[in-house]
Amino acid sequence: MKKIEAVIRPTKAGDVYAALGGANCPGLMMTEIEGHGRQQGVEQEFRGKKYKTGLLTKAKIEIVANDEDVDRIVKVIRDAALTGKEGDGKIFVYTIDDAIQIRTGDRGKTTI
Repeated sequence: MKKIEAVIRPTKAGDVYAALGGANCPGLMMTEIEGHGRQQGVEQEFRGKKYKTGLLTKAKIEIVANDEDVDRIVKVIRDAALTGKEGDGKIFVYTIDDAIQIRTGDRGKTTI
């Protein structure tokens, strides 16, 4: 099992959600987060004064999937989130050792 964690533009969250729904995604969690990458925030202008915003709002999507589904899910996320501009985000893939269904006590792949 793998955990896929994608940090994307909030404006693309709806597109990614819809694309994952059409790709038989096993389930997901989506949260709004703040942070910055290499660009170290953005410079904005308000009432003629420029100021730098260090933290940008992003959407984080978390999915736990079977190993054989990871490449397909990553491609769906990337295709739906891509604008080609700096700040599109990143996708991380982690190994999951175990998963337990609270209600039934089932473990492993059957919980996904």
